[in-house]
Amino acid sequence: MKQPNSTILQVVLVETEAKSENYLEHGHRAELAAHAEELLYRVTFVVIDVETTGWEPGPDALTEVAAVSFTGGEQCGAYHSLVDPGVHIPDIVSELTGIDDKLVHGAPDISVVLPELVETIGDGVLVGHNVGFDLSFIDAALTENSFDGICNPVVDTLHLARRLVRDDVIDCKLATLARRLRLDHSPSHRALEDVLATADLLHALIERATGYGVLRLCDLLSF
Repeated sequence: MKQPNSTILQVVLVETEAKSENYLEHGHRAELAAHAEELLYRVTFVVIDVETTGWEPGPDALTEVAAVSFTGGEQCGAYHSLVDPGVHIPDIVSELTGIDDKLVHGAPDISVVLPELVETIGDGVLVGHNVGFDLSFIDAALTENSFDGICNPVVDTLHLARRLVRDDVIDCKLATLARRLRLDHSPSHRALEDVLATADLLHALIERATGYGVLRLCDLLSF
């Protein structure tokens, strides 16, 4: 596959990361779960990832979604689907993700995908790497299709990695962390593969965080 212009992508990804952090801080108000005192091994985490036609929710649309739930480190549910965005997927995005107009032809519309995605998420704790990006697109799609918003508690593995392993890596990109921490799965800019890599990362970071007294969900959410 032809590699996209790395300089352009680097600038875009840095800007996107900053916007995503701002979205989590000011836009997505997570409600503290009733089970905030639950020990972490009893908490259901739902790891999410999306692929899109670009970097701005609204003008750009979803092309792929994945959500996999875990309790006590064991997978207990999953949903994955390509999505027909209804618009052309730019070449620079296709070069990055491998998702093009031909691949999504015949895929379900987002209005069909959302009910199953929401059901998979349930009341679990949402997890993602730079998760504000994923949530901004999911929230935009929910609003556009007249669904209620998601108010689940949120854990960002990018934030956790910066707290726990930043001095051990050159950066906190998911691919860098997967290599450095020797995770079982490697990200590929595809939703399901990135979810599995993020889940591996979450479990590795939780293990490290226990050394700082992070034992319950409330500890993790405030860490």
